[in-house]
Amino acid sequence: MSPQPAPSLPSWMTWWQRPFPDANTLLLHGRRPALVDSGFVGHAQETAEWAHAHAGTVDLVVNTHWHSDHVGGNGLLQARGAAIAAGAPEAEALSRRDPGCCAAEYLDQPVAPYAVDIALDDGALLRLGDTDWEVVRTPGHTPGHVALWQPEERLLVVGDALSDYDVGWVNLALDGLDAATTALASLKRLADLAPRVILPSHGPIPADPAAAFATALRRAQRLVDDPDGAVRYGARRIFAFALMIRGGILADEVEPYLLARAWLTDAAHLLDLPPEALAADLITTMLAAGAIVLRDDRLHAATTHTPVQPAALRVPLPRAWPAPKPPAS
Repeated sequence: MSPQPAPSLPSWMTWWQRPFPDANTLLLHGRRPALVDSGFVGHAQETAEWAHAHAGTVDLVVNTHWHSDHVGGNGLLQARGAAIAAGAPEAEALSRRDPGCCAAEYLDQPVAPYAVDIALDDGALLRLGDTDWEVVRTPGHTPGHVALWQPEERLLVVGDALSDYDVGWVNLALDGLDAATTALASLKRLADLAPRVILPSHGPIPADPAAAFATALRRAQRLVDDPDGAVRYGARRIFAFALMIRGGILADEVEPYLLARAWLTDAAHLLDLPPEALAADLITTMLAAGAIVLRDDRLHAATTHTPVQPAALRVPLPRAWPAPKPPAS
């Protein structure tokens, strides 16, 4: 049987499938040009130039959630006049400049400062381009994660809730031991919409939405059934991302790097392991699986990814971000 073609997209949207460390970017054309997600900070200029080439201006950026690969272009686009919209829990934390914003310090994933102009509640309607989209709260991967639903065309932007090959990892240490159950419930809610097209934040557009949801629900159920597996899965994802954005890490510096990370320490605690044991196991198992490779005395992520210039990582941590400007009266 030949593979199914990807579903067709309306002419009023442009889809940009991007390799890691960037999330895919969606541009909605019209009187209010809008972007959904803005990539990694190391490629913010590239994001802005792409948007300008396709739309001229961007009035609004909507973030599915606040991880670094989704919000990296926010600051630059906001400086050029775009408003930023995000799920209410994350918008509220950003407005008070909570040091944990974007989990940037916790995950050691840099994010340039930005402010949220529009807090999104479940069921809210957003005009993106010339079309109306409904906000669907989908907590799990992060507490403020949202999806976007366009009912006339049955288009569903799912963020990191699922992809053609994966489901979003969950942070049981930060978000509670029920985060995997919450993520599964969000997936079931999205599946009930029966979309014609799934637009994920990573990887290609699934050719068969129903099959993609069936597979994702099985994967998400495994994270519920195996909390230790969920913790290890998250650790592998975070570590691989660290290697991607840093052009790899010298082999003899990897273990000290891991032991300095709060996410590694928390994961070890949940697994009832010494941090040193988890760090060593993470390296060994990922090398054996081919998820990371040793090349030129550096460990690298094996997944295809776009290089990042080291200077691009030098942005302040959220605890040092300036207070957001008050809205104009």
